[in-house]
Amino acid sequence: MRIVRLALRRPYTFVVLAVLILIVGPLAILRTPTDIFANIDIPVVSIFWTYNGFLTTGCCSD
Repeated sequence: MRIVRLALRRPYTFVVLAVLILIVGPLAILRTPTDIFANIDIPVVSIFWTYNGFLTTGCCSD
């Protein structure tokens, strides 16, 4: 309720704040560095399974 009374008493303050937001907002967006590929480490799970006593020809045949 206090902010409404303040806006009604001083409307130019809120107009100036709105103009500042409209100017500073796009400037901040343009100056923010962006990268297409973020530098993140994607977790990888590797599973190795050995089966002793099995011939490779039997593994790959139909």
